[in-house]
Amino acid sequence: MARLAGLPVYDPAGDQVGKVRDVIVVLRQPTQQPRVLGLVVEVLGRRRVFLPMTRVTSVDAGHVITTGVVNVRRFEQRATETVVLGELFDRSVTLRDSGVTGVVYDVAMEQGRNREWSLSKVAVREGSKRLRRRGQSYVVDWRDVAGLAVEEEDQGASHLLATLDSLRPADLANVLRDLSPKRRGEIAAALDDERLADVLEELPEEDQVEILGRLDTERAADVLEEMSPDDAADLIAELPAETAEQLLLLMEPEEARDVRRLLSYEERTAGGLMTTEPVILPPGATLADALARLRHPELSPSLAAMIYVCRPPLETPTGRFLGAAHFQRLLREPPSTLISAVVDNDIEPLRPESTLEEVGSLMAAYNLVASPVVDEDGHLVGAVTVDDVLDHMLPKGWRDRDSEMVESQPAERVDRGA
Repeated sequence: MARLAGLPVYDPAGDQVGKVRDVIVVLRQPTQQPRVLGLVVEVLGRRRVFLPMTRVTSVDAGHVITTGVVNVRRFEQRATETVVLGELFDRSVTLRDSGVTGVVYDVAMEQGRNREWSLSKVAVREGSKRLRRRGQSYVVDWRDVAGLAVEEEDQGASHLLATLDSLRPADLANVLRDLSPKRRGEIAAALDDERLADVLEELPEEDQVEILGRLDTERAADVLEEMSPDDAADLIAELPAETAEQLLLLMEPEEARDVRRLLSYEERTAGGLMTTEPVILPPGATLADALARLRHPELSPSLAAMIYVCRPPLETPTGRFLGAAHFQRLLREPPSTLISAVVDNDIEPLRPESTLEEVGSLMAAYNLVASPVVDEDGHLVGAVTVDDVLDHMLPKGWRDRDSEMVESQPAERVDRGA
């Protein structure tokens, strides 16, 4: 079932209606196989809905096919239900016959003669997750495992993380939001700093604050360093002043300096929206140099859309800003061409005090995905990207809002308790 996470879900016409995020089961007596009720499917707009197994016509290695009837009511887990990936993976268990202890890293489900799906096998890795030992693996019948009914206090995170490792940060953020606070804290603690920083950038501010608050202060400062300066500044601005100052003191001086500078600007201005780490080159660099910089895998598409050409120093605030070179223009000229020959400087750059509306208007008018921010002395202080503009222009709490989806047939209510 680990392979189900992220699988696309299609209707009979071949149109994708969502992705599998988890599996819902009902645990019965310790030796009885749990009944599989259905799938948690993330549909358009990141809403999670319940898809009963009676509406699933095919489960394959690469996709799930439904009858086309999808109830778009948001999924809410009931007290009698268990989510497999979120609650059974990493459970500490004991093999009844041998007494071997280990942790669950996968489970299997199968369809019986009555076409009812149930959990049939459990994959257990011997050893203690607390001591980080990895031993022999076992695949046994469900009835041969004890401990799957315990509360989540004894649950770890490593195998769930392995299952979700291929998810994009925004999708993993969605998974975290649906877990209990304790389980969310376990997952956050197990992620490396860079991965956690990427996920935090995709979460609403209240969830960011909650997760950061569960980390020790040194780890929290390390994670903030891995975030882009503008996202780190937005998060720190939500913290109590004393906590914020403590974290800034623990951060590397250069990282903290950029964040402090961003915090000095009003939130809904170009200065408050910008990142202080755009791609900057001197006028003597070639287009080959520029393209090499843009190939860096950690650059977001919006930051990689433009090179900013400045006199030294090349860290913000830079020397005199000379202009910007668009990525498409770089592709149309010989690699040996100097970047100063292709800069565009006929658009008035933004000022740090430019309002959000002014930023949006300029980017819309000139079809920009990024725009330089230049101070009154002509120094580049940062760049605003379209994703940051959208984050601030969309309604507050937009990540939580339901959105309608198009259904291939009228929705119907399904009673999961039947």
